[in-house]
Amino acid sequence: MLDKLQDALMAGKKAEVEALVDQALSTGVPTRQILNEGLIAGMEKLGVMFKNNEVFIPEVLVAARAMNAALTKLEPYMIKEKIEPKGLVVIGTVKGDLHDIGKNLVAMMLKGAGYKIVDLGADVASEKFVEAARSNKADVVALSALLTTTMIQMKNVVQAVQGSGLGVPVIVGGAPLTQDFADQIGAKGFAPDAASAVDLVHRLIAR
Repeated sequence: MLDKLQDALMAGKKAEVEALVDQALSTGVPTRQILNEGLIAGMEKLGVMFKNNEVFIPEVLVAARAMNAALTKLEPYMIKEKIEPKGLVVIGTVKGDLHDIGKNLVAMMLKGAGYKIVDLGADVASEKFVEAARSNKADVVALSALLTTTMIQMKNVVQAVQGSGLGVPVIVGGAPLTQDFADQIGAKGFAPDAASAVDLVHRLIAR
């Protein structure tokens, strides 16, 4: 049943995913197992396929929508059983940049990998990132930019987070960015795509 759930999720079949989650719950499959061996495992496989250019953004978005529907069903059970997220990530597009497709994709993939997401949206000032990281006890702050003119804002956020004394790692991503740029501004990592961003967060939180 969990293999079927993975397949339906990867195909983005929302109604089938919801039905399989209901079926698994009604036959006594533990919530944690549905989450880890069904949903998260399916999204991980999809992430690998995305990295290998076997699926593309539309397929990932459709799968993420099915994942969100499944998580909505599981949430009351997760709360009851005190199933904690793997960590909390504050994410947003930096000040002056209104692009959010890449940021939304990363947020969905991270949610699918078992993380709690605080999405600040687009055009976010550095102090708002710091405030959200502090109030939510963030494990990672993730920044997105699509315009070369707004990349400099990332440096401001990194400095603000470092200056806050929170000790939270900041990671960056976006089409014009490189690992060199991330190193120059003092970011703890750079991800060229959404699946790599999930791997990067895994590594940082494992530390």
